[in-house]
Amino acid sequence: MTATPEYQLLARLEAAFDVVVEESQALIAACRRSQAQAWAFGREHADADWLQQALLDFWYQDGQDGRSTRSHVGLIAATPEVMAQAQQVNATKHRLAGLLSQIREQAPALIPEAKAVLPFRHPELHTHLRGSGLARLHLKQCWRAIPVAPAPVARVRLAWYSSGRSIKRLSVREAEQKLLALDTEAPHVRIQLRQLAGLPDGEPLAQVQPQAPLMRANLFFREPLEDGQRRRAMNVALPLFVPADDGRLPDHNLPPLRPPQSRTRARRRDERLEQEPLLPSLRVYRYRR
Repeated sequence: MTATPEYQLLARLEAAFDVVVEESQALIAACRRSQAQAWAFGREHADADWLQQALLDFWYQDGQDGRSTRSHVGLIAATPEVMAQAQQVNATKHRLAGLLSQIREQAPALIPEAKAVLPFRHPELHTHLRGSGLARLHLKQCWRAIPVAPAPVARVRLAWYSSGRSIKRLSVREAEQKLLALDTEAPHVRIQLRQLAGLPDGEPLAQVQPQAPLMRANLFFREPLEDGQRRRAMNVALPLFVPADDGRLPDHNLPPLRPPQSRTRARRRDERLEQEPLLPSLRVYRYRR
């Protein structure tokens, strides 16, 4: 009997997931063998158990927003063997992400089935969930890349970034359709519909979605990179692996345990959006003239 294309895609996904798990476990073992220094944000010790929890955290927790991911911030002094294995893990995660993208385009109905099937291929990964129902797989936490420094680092400065946001461009007609999907009998919705009606049809609008605070690492390299860069910033939701032939961590700071409650960065003078939303119910803004 010939396998259906959907069955073939699911089989490929299962195989790719297995490789991600196996390569991640190999990375944890390599770190344990290296006995190099490590640091975990908010913890006294950064041991192999912490690293395993961080790298194999593929599950939703009760009440977790499906759009959010958990962070495991830390630093790993990576010997050449460890660095090579970290890059291998990222290569397998890249293949898994590509396959998931293909499935979403060609057979999106497979996604719920994959989330139900994949956890049982590695039951040891979620023994902590026994007695609390089936584990739900968080696909983004499966394929998100491990942050890797491209060259030896002299120091790392970690800081909360709380001003992130995503901006989606909307037309006036699209904004109107979104408002009409709300309670059009509500006075505040009617007011916003009237405000929208006074705009020209061709005016672009921006819908803003604030992003959850995240940790950002500023890397200061020992030597300039090939392109001349001496520093680089990257988001670090997983432990950052930095090349260290001697197994020692670079100098690093200790950021506060929680992000600041208010905005810490000054508004840019060239801010493209108006300060007050045009449509507060949708977080829609006009562009500055």
